[in-house]
Amino acid sequence: MDQALPTSGTYACHGITWANGDPRLLLAPVTGGPLVYAAVTGRRLGYQVSGTGRWCTGRYRFADRVRVEAVACPDRAPAEAGGQCAACTGRDDFRFAHRFHAGGHVPDALVAYMAQPHWLYLATFADGTTKIGTAAEARKRSRLNEQGALIATYLGRSADGRAVRFLEDALTRRLGLTQSVRAAAKLTALAEMRDLAPARTAHQQHFGRATEALSGLNVPAAPEPWTPPSEGDLMRTPETGRALYPHDPRSGEHGLTVLSFLGSQVLATLDGDGGQLPYLLDLGTLKGWRIVLDAQFSSPPAAVQTALF
Repeated sequence: MDQALPTSGTYACHGITWANGDPRLLLAPVTGGPLVYAAVTGRRLGYQVSGTGRWCTGRYRFADRVRVEAVACPDRAPAEAGGQCAACTGRDDFRFAHRFHAGGHVPDALVAYMAQPHWLYLATFADGTTKIGTAAEARKRSRLNEQGALIATYLGRSADGRAVRFLEDALTRRLGLTQSVRAAAKLTALAEMRDLAPARTAHQQHFGRATEALSGLNVPAAPEPWTPPSEGDLMRTPETGRALYPHDPRSGEHGLTVLSFLGSQVLATLDGDGGQLPYLLDLGTLKGWRIVLDAQFSSPPAAVQTALF
């Protein structure tokens, strides 16, 4: 269901989520109440960053045996290590998921969640960087959508979360593939992208090496292509001109209309830009910051806008 972007109020921003199938700005009202999943594609977003400190982004809880859901911090407390307050960190059983296969403490709810099938995938970004990753069955599509990749392929389906993480680590060691790519690197690569060919070539090369490595582990690959969401079509088109947003989204006031989404990166126009190029920025950087929403807010003028060809 489409949830309208609030026209006023102060919120702790929890970043961007694709959990509902399309990109949403996830907001926690500072006055309390449930999280707001606000659609922003094709809409104008006017906001001002409030204060200079970061705030707790809550935790994840198990909705059932195969799904997790975001929960706002009940105390709306300042953030500590990892972007959470101590209370939310202590109650976040999902934080053990990344080291689940390595032993140690494992909550019962996480054991049940990890028992569902998981997918192993390769995701390639605009500069050709390729990462290896995993997604639970219930998160098969949304997990890849939020990565901001240009091209991706599911390498196969594993029986559970433990088995897929052993495969992820094995391919990391054998092929030197990373398991994470910094958001800033993704954004820079999109700004400098001239042609999709380098990313396609890199993906095919890594895919070939990965399937060969899996065969050597007696795990035949069962590849399945990922279908990119339509919200990112403009971002994936090199002919669409773009320039990096010249302001820090985490301070001051901003007003922009979102044209396209790729992960948490957006292509947006500013008020009164006319025929100017759209800007690239990462709305994911707002995670943990308090923002005040109001249509009157607008971005400062850009001194120089250089076309990228």
